[in-house]
Amino acid sequence: MALAFLAGTVSAQEWRTTSSLIDPEAETQPFERYDYVNPQAPKGGTLNAVAFGTFDSFNPFIVRGTSAAGLTDFGGLLWDTLMQQSTAEPGTSHPLVAEAFKYPDDYSSASYRINPEARWHDGKPITADDVVWSLEKLKEISPLHGHYFANVKEAVAVSEREVEFRFDQAGNRELPHIMGDLPVLPRHWWEGTDAEGNKRDITQPTLEPPLGSGPYRIASFRPGSEVIWERVPDYWAADLPVAVGRYNFDRRRFTYFQDENAAWLAFTKGGLADIRVENSSRRWVTGYNFPAVQAGDVIMREFPNGGAQPMQAFVFNMREPRFQDRRVRQALTLVYNFEDHNRTQFFGKNTRTPSFFHGTELAATGLPQGRELEILEEFRDKLPPEVFTQEFKLPVYETPQSERQNLRQAVQLFREAGWVSRDGRMVNEQTGEVFTIEFLGRGPTDEIIFGGYIEDLRRLGIQASLRIIDASQYVNRVNEFNFDAVTGIFLQTLSPGNEQREFWSSAAAERPGSRNLGGIKDPVVDALVDKIIFAKDREDLVATTRALDRVLLWNYYMVPQYHRPVVWIAYWNKFGIPERQPEYVGADTESWWIDPEREAALAAKYRSQNGR
Repeated sequence: MALAFLAGTVSAQEWRTTSSLIDPEAETQPFERYDYVNPQAPKGGTLNAVAFGTFDSFNPFIVRGTSAAGLTDFGGLLWDTLMQQSTAEPGTSHPLVAEAFKYPDDYSSASYRINPEARWHDGKPITADDVVWSLEKLKEISPLHGHYFANVKEAVAVSEREVEFRFDQAGNRELPHIMGDLPVLPRHWWEGTDAEGNKRDITQPTLEPPLGSGPYRIASFRPGSEVIWERVPDYWAADLPVAVGRYNFDRRRFTYFQDENAAWLAFTKGGLADIRVENSSRRWVTGYNFPAVQAGDVIMREFPNGGAQPMQAFVFNMREPRFQDRRVRQALTLVYNFEDHNRTQFFGKNTRTPSFFHGTELAATGLPQGRELEILEEFRDKLPPEVFTQEFKLPVYETPQSERQNLRQAVQLFREAGWVSRDGRMVNEQTGEVFTIEFLGRGPTDEIIFGGYIEDLRRLGIQASLRIIDASQYVNRVNEFNFDAVTGIFLQTLSPGNEQREFWSSAAAERPGSRNLGGIKDPVVDALVDKIIFAKDREDLVATTRALDRVLLWNYYMVPQYHRPVVWIAYWNKFGIPERQPEYVGADTESWWIDPEREAALAAKYRSQNGR
């Protein structure tokens, strides 16, 4: 029977179950399950999915190697975390490995109490020692976790079931909560030996399926081409509120493809990919006319997406000298003709993204005022003066006149930065070097995303081109920052915190594999990120995040692209789906289940096409 956590008044120093950084009432309300799931959802069937490139490791925590589908930096299908981030409420987490947590009023530490039922797949209990070891090892081997948990000074096992995290600074309101994001790893397995008697090493890639604690485990694999996961029938957390009505597929098969076009064809055939989250406007409008759609065997649906809209942008590598001048970056922003490309290439389906926190109260609007203005005043002499005098607006191409005006301003900015037009080419006034940009992509969709912008840039004499490489090469080159420009996607939450270091900090700029793709090194940005992390209350957090948003925008660190307020999902008609899905994430496919009769009928109908 699912656990129900009872309502009541909770103070900081008392044990609590649900954690919320935004809605204090969420911490006192009973939580029996997500209200959108079907608690009687049947278990069974196979979910087929595609993955790109290849894989050579089941260790997702290190920079070396390419980890297999189903594994993530925070555990994925295999390892449970202390708490699980809510799929329905922003900034909220519910119990998983930890049944409760507490922290002092000054946020200088946090204690987590482990659920006595928590077990590894081998039946051994999850202990506080596992938690302490996990934190220590992840901070040692994983750059991401090293930044995320940078302010955790030490973890101490108070007892077999209780661990205390001690912080190097007080006042970080988020840190006690985000400790719940820690994936817990089995110390006894990683420090043990494999079937051949070789000692395991968590610092190295491995193709030995690791021991886990989560809802699935690796059943079989073909190196580089396929991974099959199986549901753990005696999963220890199956009756916890976060799992009720979820994790319904008995098997999950990931088949690898080398490019996007092959993955698309796999979906159209049936049996190789059952669900497709569609990102291409062109394909959504014109591509779904294959026989399975016409027969009603593939369903197309739009799910409202009510969360923070991601910043998708052209990211220029500021480790390269020619992108270090703000005037150049502003000119590159002015050149992008979004309105024309949205009309001619994207069927008018996209909306320009004007903020790194669009769709939330965290987005900067108008001119800075109140607490935000006070924060920015501290850095006035280090900021563009427009931060204080102008509302940030992206260029608009509405008329031929606006087009001429934008391009004329871009040329002037290039000239001020030392680049001039000669014989139809943009060259360095002193050296004669031609201004070149090689965009890096990994499939046909990138040809559409970059194509129009490349033509815009060529009009100014910039030698712009696109190089398409396979998915594995792409990942390696991006991780090594070996590119001129790429498309980056930066996902935000309504409660920003430690992850902002990974996106924008100077320390992350030179760390291979970090999410600071553009190489931003700005002491003002570093200071604002720290102020976000140590915001004293929600009001301070909102004001500081708006200040950061404004500084990122006015420095033109990247060229914003677009978003859609809905999620496009196409799926083979083999699923049972709850009547509604959580708007915060768009859709929770873990709440879906497979109808065995429909699955069997589709398999029989399309067996000759997919060869299975």
